[in-house]
Amino acid sequence: MTGRLAPRAESTGATPGLPAPELSVFLPVFNEEGNLRPLATKLTEHLGLLGRSWEVVFVDDGSTDASFEILRELAAGEPRFKVVRFRRNYGQTAAMAAGIQAARGEILIPMDADLQNDPADIVQLLAKLDEGHDVVSGWRKHRQDAAITRTWPSRVANGIISWVSGVHLHDYGCSLKAYRREVLADVRLYGEMHRFIPIYASWVGARVAEIPVTHHPRVSGQSKYGLNRIFKVVLDLMVVKFLSSYATKPIYVFGGAGLISVLGAFLAGSLAVWLKLAGRADFIQTPLPLLTVTLFMIGIQLLLLGLIAEMLTRTYHESQGKATFTVRQTLNLGD
Repeated sequence: MTGRLAPRAESTGATPGLPAPELSVFLPVFNEEGNLRPLATKLTEHLGLLGRSWEVVFVDDGSTDASFEILRELAAGEPRFKVVRFRRNYGQTAAMAAGIQAARGEILIPMDADLQNDPADIVQLLAKLDEGHDVVSGWRKHRQDAAITRTWPSRVANGIISWVSGVHLHDYGCSLKAYRREVLADVRLYGEMHRFIPIYASWVGARVAEIPVTHHPRVSGQSKYGLNRIFKVVLDLMVVKFLSSYATKPIYVFGGAGLISVLGAFLAGSLAVWLKLAGRADFIQTPLPLLTVTLFMIGIQLLLLGLIAEMLTRTYHESQGKATFTVRQTLNLGD
């Protein structure tokens, strides 16, 4: 879900006319009734020590427990606590997208609402940002989760993501990160792609860093993650790789596969002719002629699909005035 946030009949504590805060912390919430009050206390304490203006955006992802009632209570007592409530459970990526959309700060900090991330680490993230980075990602170096079902699969996945994307991080799954707003300006999230936000940011030239952060064991509620998420991550990683390398040149993917298929058709046809001329096998005695026709047809279809994808890409960029590049800075060019 990446829909726009509609005006709501019920206020969540926003005060019109106030300037945008320097920091926006946003948290997806799904059935975390036992964690919200202590989390709110910790956030208020540690954000208050930073000497910067701040807000916290809670995104209730269709909770079925008392989470929203607690969030309503928190927002009533603290106007800097904002609440977005989904009609149903859309998943963490949609909640992250809604948090980014609702946040007004110049620095955006996502984190989990299960008390496993520590708000005290926010000061370290900000310090790293101040060194000149655009994205600072948390690394749960001493992760307090089950080794077999959570930690080890995560390490394997992080290694694969780093290798495929070229953005080398130890822990893509850690929600605690810090972003400068401009690197998220055009990010659109789908599937399970919230974990790939540093990759999207790197596409626009963001400087990405990583620091170890504290990770606490869960003391209330249940984890929403399972091994089935690995398959979703692998499929989404394929999409990310395609978008990063071939979004503006899809003919290289479809055309390349098409040429390989046509080459396979030529080799199969040549072998069939050689077998015929050598008297070893007639055309009806081998599947090679059928394979030749099949591979040739598939190759032609892939080539045509690549051309269609190229036309769609150009239509997308030219009809909407979308640039195929991003600019970090200009000098003496005025507005």
